[in-house]
Amino acid sequence: MGNAVPADRPLDLIRPMLATAGNPPGDHGWAVEFKWDGYRGIAHCQGADVRLISRNDLDFLPRFPELAILPDLLRNRTAVLDGEIVALDGHGRPNFGLLQQRNKLTPRVRELRPARPRIAYFVFDLLHLDGRSLVSKPYDARRAMLVELGLPGEHAVQVPPSFPDTEPEDVLRVAGQYGFEGIVSKRLKSRYEPGRRSPSWVKTPLRYTQEVVIGGWRIGQGNRAGRIGSLLLGALDASGRLVYVGHVGTGFSQDMLADLQRQLERRARPTSPFDVEVPREHARDALWVEPGLVGEVEFRQWTSDGRLRHPAWRGLRPDRNPDSVVLPPGT
Repeated sequence: MGNAVPADRPLDLIRPMLATAGNPPGDHGWAVEFKWDGYRGIAHCQGADVRLISRNDLDFLPRFPELAILPDLLRNRTAVLDGEIVALDGHGRPNFGLLQQRNKLTPRVRELRPARPRIAYFVFDLLHLDGRSLVSKPYDARRAMLVELGLPGEHAVQVPPSFPDTEPEDVLRVAGQYGFEGIVSKRLKSRYEPGRRSPSWVKTPLRYTQEVVIGGWRIGQGNRAGRIGSLLLGALDASGRLVYVGHVGTGFSQDMLADLQRQLERRARPTSPFDVEVPREHARDALWVEPGLVGEVEFRQWTSDGRLRHPAWRGLRPDRNPDSVVLPPGT
């Protein structure tokens, strides 16, 4: 039944349950959800009061005031919800780049333009309701109770779909078609494990690869002091210009770093090889090189301003020429 909590007692903070990375489960007894590209937030709603707490204990509500509507939607019930704060594009799809734009707005601008970009809270779990903890209840029971709350579908607060006993590969394929981040498979009979990365939830993100031209590098810090910290990457646009597409600092072995540094030092040049200006924060202290080396990165998606999101280095591509490295259509 869960543990009852007096209605006037402040709710304890519940840490989010985390998923392990892996391939989709192959056995039965799982539900599959889309993996949303936003900020994880636990909403603690108690009467007219609401706190929307991030993984590092920040209250998101001042940043996303649209979500102050939660108590009204819950009719002032006491509840703890788990979900993802997302920014929606014109097609209603989460877009992390738009969420970043929202972060750059000042509080005054946010007040004047609260729906640009449109913010939504995608609620996918119910952890506490009307004085009782639900964390020990199985996922499918919690999900059914969440649906019974009747949160509206076209609103700042939404309950996204869940697909029980569905082939994860089918849902992953749909996620790819719509540009979603991936999927999360959740065991139907699993309890909620606050603060734990659990094998009962398995996340399978979609990743893509892109060939890139190395145009420069920056010296690292710490155990990479004096060596490569990150590479500055480019690709040719439709006009044949070498444009900056981002930087990568992960995915390297020690041997890779040593070999790359030897090759880059031989290609040193005094000025940027890019045909468009590199953002100042990345150009600062950059060591420029002749753009002759081609590599490959794995990444999550393209941002709205033509940058690679979460790239990781895969290696050099000696079988590719720089003039063959082009941006995908529509980037």
